[in-house]
Amino acid sequence: MNEQVMNDQLVINEVTVAYGNVTAISKASFSLAEGEIGCLLGPSGCGKTTLLRAIAGFEPITEGNVSLHGQSISTAKYTQAPEDRAVGMVFQDFALFPHLSVTKNIGFGLIKMPTKQRNKRINEMLELVSLGTCAEKFPHELSGGQQQRVALARALAPSPQILLLDEPFSNLDAELRTQLAAEVRTLLKANKVTALMVTHDQDEAFAMADKIALLNGGQIVQTDAPYQLYHNPSSLFAADFIGKGSVINVGIDAAGLLGNNLGSLSIQTLPKGFGNTVKLLVRPDDVTYDKTSDTRLPIVSKAFLGPNYLYELALADGQCVPCLTQSHIDIPIGDTLPVRFDLRHVVIFNGE
Repeated sequence: MNEQVMNDQLVINEVTVAYGNVTAISKASFSLAEGEIGCLLGPSGCGKTTLLRAIAGFEPITEGNVSLHGQSISTAKYTQAPEDRAVGMVFQDFALFPHLSVTKNIGFGLIKMPTKQRNKRINEMLELVSLGTCAEKFPHELSGGQQQRVALARALAPSPQILLLDEPFSNLDAELRTQLAAEVRTLLKANKVTALMVTHDQDEAFAMADKIALLNGGQIVQTDAPYQLYHNPSSLFAADFIGKGSVINVGIDAAGLLGNNLGSLSIQTLPKGFGNTVKLLVRPDDVTYDKTSDTRLPIVSKAFLGPNYLYELALADGQCVPCLTQSHIDIPIGDTLPVRFDLRHVVIFNGE
């Protein structure tokens, strides 16, 4: 075992979870250092919640090993009970006890603590999540954001070695989700809490995580920092799932000159063994509005986003690329938009 693995708080090593002939998770490997925030991201049904439940001890694993702070907590032959794992859990629906006050909800997992110490810890948690004025209120008297903070405080109160969050913002409206994701990240980082979140929402993942494991069909297909995952997807699935953009097929000659008047690529940037066609991931910011450009593309559709318009533009062969402009650049569908292509950051894959 290398030094990095020994220093990791959570290590998932070649974990498989199967139910009879159905494999939900296949040979997943992932790790988090102490104080690091991770995310399991992927489409519905990819296995991310199953993997989180296996880490929590709610699901047995078929192969592999899960260890926490150097101690094995799950193997094919042994599953440590969830209550013995020093794992905190924030559920999708918060799972607050409706008949208990905020104070009693937070203190629920501290019943073995001496009363004085328990009360001190509850007050620390109330201060941590800024709910001191709500201490005696009941869940139904709180907003969705306040309920989420209570669930977070309850999970952190026993000082777990790792905090697991299952779609923690999914029941909140979009604006509150963004706000709380930033607040929760700040809180966790300030208190050096190791955490792992599950979500299908990449905006939440980008806002929260230091490291993201992208899943598809029960497999982790890429693990990276958010920036790297966005700008350097390792597969067509990752390119298509992460961010907005279009994957287009483009002809290319030996010198790197592209078809569709897109410009040219440096040979050094091309994948090994490229043929006469490459696939380009074109993001909205790779196509720039330029009123002086001779390249004018027909507008197929457009979406008003407040400060911006997102245009869909047709290439000569019928394929489409996105273009993001300022909202005062308002040109009708069916007209043409003058643009230039910035190929410095496009992601390139071998063509079929």
